[in-house]
Amino acid sequence: MQVYTSPLPARAYPAESLFTFLFRTHFADHAPTAAAFIDAPSGAVLTRGELRDLSLEFAHGLRHAFARAGGVRLRRGDTVLVLAPNCLAFPVAMAAVFAAGLCLAPASPALTPRELAAQWADCRAAAVLVHPDAVPHVLQMFALLDVDLGAARRRIVVMDWLPGAPRKGPSDFVCMSDLLGKGTSEEEKFTGEQVDETVILCYSSGTTGKPKGVETTHKSLVSSLTSNSACYPTLRSAAPKALGFVPFYHIFGMVQVQLAEFFRGVPVVVMPGFEPTAFCQYVERYRVTHVCVVPPVLLTLLHHPALAQYDVRSLEYMMSGAAPLSLSLLKALAARLTGLGANVSIIQGYGLTESMGFYQPLRDWLRKAGTIGLLMPHLKARLVADDGADVQAGAPGELWLRGPCMFKGYLRNADATRAALTPDGWFKTGDVLTRDEEGYFRVVDRKKELIKYKGYQVAPAELESVLLEHPDIVDAGVVGIVSEAEATELPRAYVVHATKLAPADRNAFARSVQEWIKERVANHKRLRGGVIVVDAIPKSPSGKILRRTLRDLAQAEASTQSSTTGSHHSKAKL
Repeated sequence: MQVYTSPLPARAYPAESLFTFLFRTHFADHAPTAAAFIDAPSGAVLTRGELRDLSLEFAHGLRHAFARAGGVRLRRGDTVLVLAPNCLAFPVAMAAVFAAGLCLAPASPALTPRELAAQWADCRAAAVLVHPDAVPHVLQMFALLDVDLGAARRRIVVMDWLPGAPRKGPSDFVCMSDLLGKGTSEEEKFTGEQVDETVILCYSSGTTGKPKGVETTHKSLVSSLTSNSACYPTLRSAAPKALGFVPFYHIFGMVQVQLAEFFRGVPVVVMPGFEPTAFCQYVERYRVTHVCVVPPVLLTLLHHPALAQYDVRSLEYMMSGAAPLSLSLLKALAARLTGLGANVSIIQGYGLTESMGFYQPLRDWLRKAGTIGLLMPHLKARLVADDGADVQAGAPGELWLRGPCMFKGYLRNADATRAALTPDGWFKTGDVLTRDEEGYFRVVDRKKELIKYKGYQVAPAELESVLLEHPDIVDAGVVGIVSEAEATELPRAYVVHATKLAPADRNAFARSVQEWIKERVANHKRLRGGVIVVDAIPKSPSGKILRRTLRDLAQAEASTQSSTTGSHHSKAKL
């Protein structure tokens, strides 16, 4: 068995609750008066001390005042759904749920009421903390669950709080502001074996199956944050600031932006979502030094005029995660930033809802461009072939991970847990990686998304990277389509043109792309399934290509036209 370990130091971590770890053990390392979160539009500041005090107040309110106000009684171990965009109330609510001994189940505001109802039912939540704008959404969810309005109100807390702002919450619901100032309590303690209790229940994206509740424990998060601390880049600025627009409800935004930045004492400038002009404005206004991003954001910035209209020279690095970043995009954006006088490193990382993973050292962002960096401390890794044997050095294999940073299983889904975790604790990630002689890992693709063309394996991410080198293509997604005539899968590309093409011009462009790529890839990787011009590539909020949506589109097209090789006429809009 070939087991890889991290070259980075594995620092000791305490066996205690996440809240205690953040606000007791390490809190004294940074002044309570220092900013923790800053509201980007208004400039309102939430200090570290205010976050601690407010979260303990709100925790007390959730456990005691909520029931007195007509809500349900919340007990240690109960699950609470949180439905909100990025805002200053989010970290307060998050920390309060931790302090109250509850389990946090974040949900995307983009979910439909039906999807939200499925998550509510699956996690068996006792209550929901909801942004004022999303209250109608939650009421529709309860209606689908046959919960009447009176019973629904007993389970809703409206997140109406903002520093210095008047109360915004509806008068007929219990609001966050109603539960503050009603007393305070010590946080619930988790020690010994209790650190293996679930504290965050994020749901996987569902791109390869139904969404599953990923049980993340106090131990896994405390060890992850400790591992993170060994990987933090050294910043040039004496007053660093992070920009937080990655969704806080997603594991990337929750751990890497909210928790990790708080742990290392860096304030986060909070954006409700990504908008390129506002992004550049806030970098200039707050002198932002670093930001977590996803590849679609980098692609937008590459082509957006706002990047040159604002002073972004304070930026020191961007860390891309959640989806593969093509080498061509990295180099193109780096060149544009350099031309604007900005000295910005673009590093990559790798993680899953189920575990932390890899971090690229800042010094190697160009030398090792295209890799996801080094294995993080506390983790062990294997690269495994389909037959369960470890692959030879340099060969691609499925990444298996083991260590304290891991999730403990999928909520009430024993079959999925057994399929993902081996009896001796190895997590089968489903991602295919390679490792070079220096210990740097590179993502090849998702195991289940590899296209099998006549016995050859074709990686969609590799073809997408090549397609993005085309001067007229700004985005691309590749999937395999089944050819009954050839009894194999054929690679098909969906591409977005830099300008809006007339329908009559799409076929000609598609044919030209097929010819263009022939000189750049091996014979078995050619786009025999066709090229189709679309208006947008469907993606999850975290930036992952929704290949299932593309495959569904291909299947629908196959029912109306023959699946011949060559280009396909399409007016598809995604």
